Amino acid sequence: MEGWDPNTKSTLTQIPLLTRKAGPRDGAAWTQRLKEEYKSLIAYTQMNKSNDNDWFRISAANPQGTRWTGKCWYVYNLLKYEFDLQFDIPVTYPSTAPELELPQLDGKTQKMYRGGKICLTVHFKPLWAKNCPRFGIAHALCLGLAPWLAAEVPILVDSGMIKHKDDTATTSTES
Repeated sequence: MEGWDPNTKSTLTQIPLLTRKAGPRDGAAWTQRLKEEYKSLIAYTQMNKSNDNDWFRISAANPQGTRWTGKCWYVYNLLKYEFDLQFDIPVTYPSTAPELELPQLDGKTQKMYRGGKICLTVHFKPLWAKNCPRFGIAHALCLGLAPWLAAEVPILVDSGMIKHKDDTATTSTES
């Protein structure tokens, strides 16, 4: 964590690390891993709320805990930009990080690929590999999605690639 800003360090140290190295094909071990994932996500969500930094909601979309859906948002110029969030847990998890998807932004930025998956290859994947199996979904959101949103949303808004929902409603009623 050398060279990291103090806020990121502080946040990361408060997200519980995971212990089980189990993926979706590992039966009962995967169930135990999922319990750890939920505990970590709950701790991260509670920390965000207590710091007035609530920025996502996710839940498992299937009983196996291999498909996740939800919403994430970013506030820029006092306007909240909200996006659908989805991802699948890869069969090689936790050795392989999940590919986080924001389908609404597909094709709007160079830092995305097929279907709205955000590009985390250069910075995040080596960090994930170094911390396997201790990192989980909460860590992917904290160290992958949060910085991506902070870097990309302002550029997308300023370039006109995305519009606030109120701007879109106003434009369509004025036409």
